Amino acid sequence: MASRQGPPKHQNKYAWNPNANHKKNETEVGGKLRPYAEITGVCPRCKDQIDWKRRYGKYKPLVEPAKCKKCTKRAVRQAYHSLCSGCAKEQNVCAKCCCKVNRTVGRDISEVEAERKELEEAIKNARERDRRTLIRAMNNKSKTEHAEDVPQIGDRSREGDLFPVSSLDEYAELARQDDDDVAEDFVCK
Repeated sequence: MASRQGPPKHQNKYAWNPNANHKKNETEVGGKLRPYAEITGVCPRCKDQIDWKRRYGKYKPLVEPAKCKKCTKRAVRQAYHSLCSGCAKEQNVCAKCCCKVNRTVGRDISEVEAERKELEEAIKNARERDRRTLIRAMNNKSKTEHAEDVPQIGDRSREGDLFPVSSLDEYAELARQDDDDVAEDFVCK
């Protein structure tokens, strides 16, 4: 056993990369053109474990759906999960370790669809300038979701400038009020 205590003798100059010496096909699953699916329905501890596997080249995606331990249907669509999303949500457990949790990581498909519909309604009610800003923000968000595995150092000083209010409905109402104020100023002059 090592009796040495304290910091390591030397610091690594760069992080270890599992694919350093061979080129990866970008059209394969996990490449830039076909990134891995978002990790959903698991506890934060299990999410960290799956992230580690992805980062260090140990992740093996599912080729075909696996059987759920609870309902025995072939409905498990994510790697390393043992329960389907329906059973995990119904029992309020993590889909990987089957432990009771009060908060899971990620969003369900129904939640994503509901948010998309709400955003489309807000876009319909917004003026043209704000509509284009919202569409541009949505496109940038979808691009950054695919590149979330790559660590980036960014300037977060302008965070919150795009939407100064908490919900899209408030943002649409604020935009309507601004239009009314501008129209009143124009008429008064």
